[in-house]
Amino acid sequence: MRLCVLPLAALVALSACQQQAAVPVSAAAPEETVAAPPPALPSPDPNAAPVERAAPPVIKPVALGDFVPGTPVANTATGRLSIEDSKLQGANGASFGTERVALVKGGDEYSAGATYAASMQIDASQPVELRHVVEQTPPTANPADAFCGGAPTGYIALAKVGEGDQEMVKVLALQGDDLPAPGAKGVSVCAAASYLVASR
Repeated sequence: MRLCVLPLAALVALSACQQQAAVPVSAAAPEETVAAPPPALPSPDPNAAPVERAAPPVIKPVALGDFVPGTPVANTATGRLSIEDSKLQGANGASFGTERVALVKGGDEYSAGATYAASMQIDASQPVELRHVVEQTPPTANPADAFCGGAPTGYIALAKVGEGDQEMVKVLALQGDDLPAPGAKGVSVCAAASYLVASR
């Protein structure tokens, strides 16, 4: 019985060796796999309508033109005043290069608790154009007569109102670097002046 077991074990071992030898060994390189090409970049559709973006809102001026002084402050600070898109020019040499920054209402605050309506004596619903002064020249003969004296004017507020049968432009000169708003620090009034529409 021992003889039978031994040849059977040898037979199993021999069979296992033959199975391993039966696996063919390939000398060729493994098969190459190719990835799909990346998608093509989209090209503009010549038939599609162009996309238009909305332009930023344009702040319309409340007053443009020539005005004559209606108060002593207006007379000494500028004399006759020409209000243009980006400049206020006084007949006495005073000038203010400006840029429009906002269209507010008379009831809005330019500093905590201080409204345009109270300082300019206008209605709370009255539109007020706010301009930032980017460049200024004082009056030629008396530089101290400028809206803010020797200090720079930071902002100018303009409101056009009708008083009786006369149209009038009210000007509020503000000093300070902050943008006039309820939480602004250091913004205060230098001068308030009124101008009448110049007769043509």
